[in-house]
Amino acid sequence: MRVLVIAPHPDDEVIGCGGTILKSLARGDQVFLCVVTTACPPEWNEKTIEIKKKERMKAAKLLGIKKPCFLDLPATKLDTIPQNELNRKISACVKKVKPDMVFTSYWGDVHSDHRIVFNATLIATRPFDSTVKKVLCYEIPSTTDLIPDKKEIFLPNVFEDISKFLEKKLRVMKVYKTELRKYPHPRSIKAIEVHARRRGVQIGVKAAEAFVLVRAMR
Repeated sequence: MRVLVIAPHPDDEVIGCGGTILKSLARGDQVFLCVVTTACPPEWNEKTIEIKKKERMKAAKLLGIKKPCFLDLPATKLDTIPQNELNRKISACVKKVKPDMVFTSYWGDVHSDHRIVFNATLIATRPFDSTVKKVLCYEIPSTTDLIPDKKEIFLPNVFEDISKFLEKKLRVMKVYKTELRKYPHPRSIKAIEVHARRRGVQIGVKAAEAFVLVRAMR
């Protein structure tokens, strides 16, 4: 199986489905990564930008993804990019990879970049234009769980047992030193572990990742 993970920002891929990536690779799937944005001035200085670029490469390597794609659009500013331009860029990645399954950000996330990337993913994975048979949304606890509208609350209907891969997921997350925070912040290592344990409890395993199934074709 060919799997494509689309991440609005570097580290979303690890927080949202790092364990599932590792599990997929372990069973012989081909996993590809498309990171949409990058840190840009003036919000970040040049030194920090370079550090972040090294972090994303190191994380991809540790995950086992050989040729990650970085679109390098401005982080937190996707609403300044014409939607059709983003659609084209993500569609080009989907056409190149020809995935069977795609993981992307959640449509109801409070972060505008995440919502915009979801919309572009839907366009890029249209059944009559792509090879994609299944589309799922992952959660980012620091933003997905801040949804004020009950109609948009993340209600997972697919769970993946990552009990054997949680330790390595956390190890990969530690690479993103510029993104980590102290517990109880959702982006702390301990909080990420606690969340995975909580999702695991929901399905009777030691650790899990949760997803919302958007579309599945036989």
